[in-house]
Amino acid sequence: MQLPPIGLGTMGIDDPGTIATALECGYGHLDTAQIYENEAVVGEGLARSSVPREDVVVATKVWADSLAPEAVRETTAESLERLGLEGVDLLYVHRPIEAYEPERTLPAFDDLYEEGTIGGVGLSNFSVPELETAREVLEAPIAAHQVEYHPLYQPEELLAHAREHGYPLVAYSPLANGRAGEIDAVVDVANRRDTTPEAVCLAWLAAKEGVVPIPKASSRDHLEANLEALEFELEPADLERIDAVERTEELFPE
Repeated sequence: MQLPPIGLGTMGIDDPGTIATALECGYGHLDTAQIYENEAVVGEGLARSSVPREDVVVATKVWADSLAPEAVRETTAESLERLGLEGVDLLYVHRPIEAYEPERTLPAFDDLYEEGTIGGVGLSNFSVPELETAREVLEAPIAAHQVEYHPLYQPEELLAHAREHGYPLVAYSPLANGRAGEIDAVVDVANRRDTTPEAVCLAWLAAKEGVVPIPKASSRDHLEANLEALEFELEPADLERIDAVERTEELFPE
């Protein structure tokens, strides 16, 4: 699946106007989830926008308690109703826990893909062994894998798997959940390059082949700043400095 180079993470966004503004600014990828309880907000924002539906990748996720086959179909229909859409471009398994059973869950996603209700099957928060099992069970290709990715948590083995098998790695919480300004290496690079720590984090991720960050932003200024960060090119030494950050702090473990 070809994704825009940046998307909008919508967790916590409760104003449809923010969604419409993001689309107006140039975002072409909206990421929500059943558990965020804001699919209706995303759908209303999309409806308010003049951007054609076909120009926007809309993604949502089936939560862990709804991964039995019948629940996948039922809750996906409910998601579509809340979004006001006939289909979504990307439907994720949110986490491979609770009701998740690969041999039962994934064929239900395959069915939705085959009938055209979803444009691609996504996985989220999977380990490499879990990804390999999914590849064996799924008939559809993995369209994307969404994981936490920022300077404090760099799952390189997941990026290597994505590159090997040709799907994008979608990076959530790319600004370290608001802690970008607390990471010494990031702050040092930002000061030397006369930009913000947030811009440095996004530029660092954008420089990684196959990575698509989805930062959350609510104001027009922050929405525009995140887009502009993709045009900021870091020097190799800057990239190496951030790559070397101690990277074991997962902010959103299971």
